[in-house]
Amino acid sequence: MTTTNKWTKTAEDLLLNRKIVKIEYMSKEECDQMYWDKRPVCMLLDNGVWIFPSQDDEGNNGGALFTTDNNEPCLPVL
Repeated sequence: MTTTNKWTKTAEDLLLNRKIVKIEYMSKEECDQMYWDKRPVCMLLDNGVWIFPSQDDEGNNGGALFTTDNNEPCLPVL
């Protein structure tokens, strides 16, 4: 299995057919616990898993979410 296939399968297992049930920006306190100064938007899935963007895969800071929506092309960090 290629690296792409492995991570695609992992993402599918975690996210496919899930419903987003809550949206909120990460709190200042949560960011402080992670030593972040940027607050990303967070999504709670129907299985209790939270999803939130990071600037990199080492978790060095909160990240923005880009979209293909013409009216809202980016959900920024705060």
